[in-house]
Amino acid sequence: MDEERWLTAEQLAAWKKLVAVVALAPGALDTQLQRDADLTHFEYFTLAMLSEAPDRTLRMTALASRTNATLSRLSHVVSRLEDRGYVARTPCPSDRRATNAMLTEEGWRKVVATAPGHVGTVRSRILDPLDERDVADLDRVMGRILSRLDPDGRFLSGG
Repeated sequence: MDEERWLTAEQLAAWKKLVAVVALAPGALDTQLQRDADLTHFEYFTLAMLSEAPDRTLRMTALASRTNATLSRLSHVVSRLEDRGYVARTPCPSDRRATNAMLTEEGWRKVVATAPGHVGTVRSRILDPLDERDVADLDRVMGRILSRLDPDGRFLSGG
Protein backbone atom coordinates (compact mmCIF):
# COMPACT_ATOMS: atom_id res chain seq x y z
CA MET A 1 0.00 0.00 0.00
CA ASP A 2 1.30 3.45 -0.90
CA GLU A 3 1.93 5.85 1.90
CA GLU A 4 -0.15 9.05 1.92
CA ARG A 5 1.71 12.09 0.64
CA TRP A 6 1.25 14.88 3.13
CA LEU A 7 2.31 18.46 2.60
CA THR A 8 5.68 19.46 3.95
CA ALA A 9 5.72 22.26 6.51
CA GLU A 10 6.85 24.69 3.79
CA GLN A 11 4.15 23.52 1.38
CA LEU A 12 1.48 23.79 4.07
CA ALA A 13 2.58 27.32 4.97
CA ALA A 14 2.49 28.38 1.30
CA TRP A 15 -0.87 26.68 0.74
CA LYS A 16 -2.46 28.41 3.75
CA LYS A 17 -1.23 31.78 2.52
CA LEU A 18 -2.62 31.13 -0.97
CA VAL A 19 -5.99 30.13 0.50
CA ALA A 20 -6.01 33.30 2.64
CA VAL A 21 -5.23 35.53 -0.36
CA VAL A 22 -7.89 33.81 -2.49
CA ALA A 23 -10.41 34.28 0.33
CA LEU A 24 -9.54 37.89 1.24
CA ALA A 25 -8.79 39.54 -2.13
CA PRO A 26 -12.34 39.39 -3.55
CA GLY A 27 -13.74 41.14 -0.48
CA ALA A 28 -11.18 43.93 -0.68
CA LEU A 29 -11.92 44.44 -4.38
CA ASP A 30 -15.70 44.25 -3.88
CA THR A 31 -15.64 46.75 -1.00
CA GLN A 32 -13.88 49.42 -3.04
CA LEU A 33 -15.94 48.85 -6.19
CA GLN A 34 -19.28 48.85 -4.36
CA ARG A 35 -18.34 51.95 -2.36
CA ASP A 36 -16.91 53.96 -5.27
CA ALA A 37 -18.74 52.64 -8.34
CA ASP A 38 -21.84 50.79 -7.11
CA LEU A 39 -20.57 47.63 -8.86
CA THR A 40 -19.59 44.20 -7.61
CA HIS A 41 -16.21 42.90 -8.66
CA PHE A 42 -17.89 40.40 -10.97
CA GLU A 43 -19.98 43.15 -12.60
CA TYR A 44 -16.86 45.26 -13.14
CA PHE A 45 -14.90 42.26 -14.46
CA THR A 46 -17.74 41.57 -16.93
CA LEU A 47 -17.68 45.17 -18.14
CA ALA A 48 -13.87 45.10 -18.35
CA MET A 49 -13.86 41.93 -20.45
CA LEU A 50 -16.32 43.54 -22.87
CA SER A 51 -14.23 46.73 -22.95
CA GLU A 52 -11.21 44.71 -24.14
CA ALA A 53 -13.10 42.79 -26.85
CA PRO A 54 -13.19 43.83 -30.52
CA ASP A 55 -16.09 46.26 -30.99
CA ARG A 56 -16.63 45.86 -27.22
CA THR A 57 -18.79 42.84 -28.06
CA LEU A 58 -18.60 39.14 -27.19
CA ARG A 59 -20.88 36.17 -27.56
CA MET A 60 -22.39 35.33 -24.22
CA THR A 61 -20.61 31.96 -24.28
CA ALA A 62 -17.22 33.64 -24.82
CA LEU A 63 -17.97 36.18 -22.08
CA ALA A 64 -18.91 33.33 -19.73
CA SER A 65 -15.58 31.70 -20.53
CA ARG A 66 -13.58 34.88 -19.93
CA THR A 67 -15.32 35.51 -16.62
CA ASN A 68 -15.34 31.84 -15.56
CA ALA A 69 -19.10 31.99 -15.04
CA THR A 70 -21.97 29.72 -15.90
CA LEU A 71 -24.27 31.09 -18.59
CA SER A 72 -27.02 31.29 -15.98
CA ARG A 73 -24.97 33.41 -13.58
CA LEU A 74 -23.68 35.59 -16.40
CA SER A 75 -27.19 36.07 -17.77
CA HIS A 76 -28.39 37.39 -14.40
CA VAL A 77 -25.44 39.77 -14.13
CA VAL A 78 -25.84 40.98 -17.72
CA SER A 79 -29.54 41.60 -17.05
CA ARG A 80 -28.61 43.84 -14.11
CA LEU A 81 -26.02 45.64 -16.24
CA GLU A 82 -28.59 46.04 -19.04
CA ASP A 83 -31.06 47.59 -16.58
CA ARG A 84 -28.39 50.17 -15.72
CA GLY A 85 -27.67 50.91 -19.38
CA TYR A 86 -24.13 49.49 -19.37
CA VAL A 87 -24.67 46.46 -21.63
CA ALA A 88 -27.00 45.58 -24.51
CA ARG A 89 -27.77 42.08 -25.74
CA THR A 90 -28.22 41.57 -29.46
CA PRO A 91 -28.59 38.55 -31.74
CA CYS A 92 -25.27 37.34 -33.13
CA PRO A 93 -25.22 38.22 -36.85
CA SER A 94 -23.12 35.17 -37.77
CA ASP A 95 -25.12 32.65 -35.69
CA ARG A 96 -28.79 33.32 -35.07
CA ARG A 97 -28.77 30.82 -32.19
CA ALA A 98 -26.23 32.89 -30.25
CA THR A 99 -26.56 36.14 -28.34
CA ASN A 100 -23.94 38.86 -28.12
CA ALA A 101 -23.31 41.15 -25.18
CA MET A 102 -22.13 44.61 -26.15
CA LEU A 103 -20.74 47.33 -23.92
CA THR A 104 -22.77 50.49 -24.45
CA GLU A 105 -21.27 53.99 -24.49
CA GLU A 106 -22.59 54.43 -20.95
CA GLY A 107 -20.90 51.15 -20.00
CA TRP A 108 -17.64 52.32 -21.55
CA ARG A 109 -17.83 55.56 -19.54
CA LYS A 110 -18.47 53.50 -16.39
CA VAL A 111 -15.38 51.32 -17.02
CA VAL A 112 -13.20 54.39 -17.71
CA ALA A 113 -14.46 56.14 -14.57
CA THR A 114 -14.13 53.03 -12.38
CA ALA A 115 -10.75 51.73 -13.55
CA PRO A 116 -8.48 54.18 -11.67
CA GLY A 117 -9.97 53.34 -8.28
CA HIS A 118 -9.92 49.63 -9.00
CA VAL A 119 -6.30 49.75 -10.16
CA GLY A 120 -5.43 51.74 -7.04
CA THR A 121 -6.93 49.02 -4.86
CA VAL A 122 -5.15 46.25 -6.79
CA ARG A 123 -1.90 48.14 -6.38
CA SER A 124 -2.28 48.99 -2.69
CA ARG A 125 -3.64 45.62 -1.58
CA ILE A 126 -1.81 43.20 -3.88
CA LEU A 127 1.10 44.67 -5.83
CA ASP A 128 2.66 47.45 -3.72
CA PRO A 129 4.07 45.02 -1.11
CA LEU A 130 6.02 43.33 -3.94
CA ASP A 131 9.18 44.43 -5.71
CA GLU A 132 9.72 43.91 -9.45
CA ARG A 133 11.26 40.48 -8.93
CA ASP A 134 8.34 39.43 -6.72
CA VAL A 135 5.88 40.48 -9.44
CA ALA A 136 7.81 38.46 -12.03
CA ASP A 137 7.87 35.48 -9.63
CA LEU A 138 4.15 35.85 -8.94
CA ASP A 139 3.43 35.89 -12.68
CA ARG A 140 5.60 32.82 -13.25
CA VAL A 141 4.12 30.87 -10.33
CA MET A 142 0.51 31.77 -11.17
CA GLY A 143 1.18 30.80 -14.80
CA ARG A 144 2.41 27.39 -13.73
CA ILE A 145 -0.60 26.83 -11.48
CA LEU A 146 -2.99 28.04 -14.19
CA SER A 147 -1.45 25.62 -16.67
CA ARG A 148 -2.73 22.81 -14.43
CA LEU A 149 -6.08 24.36 -13.52
CA ASP A 150 -6.82 25.66 -17.03
CA PRO A 151 -4.69 23.62 -19.45
CA ASP A 152 -6.58 24.94 -22.49
CA GLY A 153 -6.00 28.56 -21.45
CA ARG A 154 -9.76 29.12 -21.60
CA PHE A 155 -9.92 31.57 -18.72
CA LEU A 156 -7.28 34.01 -19.92
CA SER A 157 -7.84 33.64 -23.65
CA GLY A 158 -11.61 33.48 -23.60
CA GLY A 159 -11.49 30.62 -26.09
